[in-house]
Parts: sequence; C-alpha cells; structure tokens
Amino acid sequence: MKRIKKPRSHIDSSSARAALGGKLSHYRDKQIIYSQGAPAYTLFYIQAGGVRLTTRSRHQKPAVTAILGVGDFFGELCLAGLPLRMSTAVTLTASSVREIKKESMLRILRKRNKLSHSFVSYLVSSINKYKDHVAELLTSPAEQRLARVLLRLSRLDTTGPQVATLPPLSDRVLAEMVGTTRSRINVFMNRFRKRGFISYNGHIEVHKSLQKVLRRR
Repeated sequence: MKRIKKPRSHIDSSSARAALGGKLSHYRDKQIIYSQGAPAYTLFYIQAGGVRLTTRSRHQKPAVTAILGVGDFFGELCLAGLPLRMSTAVTLTASSVREIKKESMLRILRKRNKLSHSFVSYLVSSINKYKDHVAELLTSPAEQRLARVLLRLSRLDTTGPQVATLPPLSDRVLAEMVGTTRSRINVFMNRFRKRGFISYNGHIEVHKSLQKVLRRR
C-alpha cells in the first residue's frame, strides 16, 4: 500500500509551478481524473484539494492505496515506462490539478537543477514511506494502524501544529486503508474521540495527542 502521507514536494512557489508547465484543470468533488488501465502519458501535481487512488485486483474489491493533498504528485509511474495507469484517481473534494506531460518532466529531470532535485527527493521519500507502511500493516494492531493513518493524513506525524483537519473520509475508506472492517474503524474512532484524540466539527479534527496510541504495547 502506498504511503498515506506523502512527503512534501517543496514545489510550492509560483515560479516552480510555472517551471513545471502543463495544463491546470479544475475538478468537482468525487470526479474521476483517470481510471486504472487507461494509457499513461502524463503525471499530475495537486495545487488545491485532494485525491484518492484506488487499485483493483482481479476477483478482489478495490483497495485505497493513497490519499494525497496539496503539493503531492501522482501518476508518476509513467516516468518508469509503465504504459497503463495502475490505479484510479478520484478527487476527495473540489480540486485544482496540474497535468504535466511525461516528456516535459523528463526534460526537467535531465537539467539537474533545484526543481529536478526536489522531485527526485520526493520520489525517494515516497518509496521509503511505502516500505514503512507495508511493514506497519504486517506488524501493528489495527488500532495503531488507524492512528498512524490519521496522523499522516493530517501531517501530524512530524513537526507541526497540535490540531489539523482531514479531508472528507468515510469509515469504508479508512477501513480499506487500514486493512480492517468498517465496524472496527467505528469502534476505534469513537474510542479516540472519547479520549480527546480526535473531534468532529463537520470534518474530522486530529489532535497530536493521538500519538499516545502508538506508544502502547
């Protein structure tokens, strides 16, 4: 399963976004950007909103493989020569996404400047986060896996504010990300709320104190 909270790309200035080029498109809530199996000639950069990636295997239900936000790339596997999309990308909310042609990004990478170095660093960090998440799925109990997912989605697993708001997420989506059932997610979320680790105000607000769940053995 792909990293839940992807590392920041650091391509957040207007000049850096202009250097990326490409077409900026605006999507509605829950709109499909591309579908699994479609030709892969471009990659994408999120300037506003959020995107969910899901992957379907034969004879199995679709699995959520990533929740992405502002500053994240997706569809980057086309750079490795994969001709088809390996997942389906759907917006979590109204979003602004820049579409960059594969050839354009390859030219940027060959320049070996600050922008290309930032992107390479982003990709390497993504791979490391992916490995860490797979290890957690194999070794951690479901309650701790959910806590890690919430902290990463809110970007509270590193330095930052004490409280952060998540994009709209259902228990079903969280269950797919954690690898458990919706009923267990509901039990854990209620437990977190009663202990003051999360709160609801139209959206889920995650408190950094949720890290206490990770310290339990």
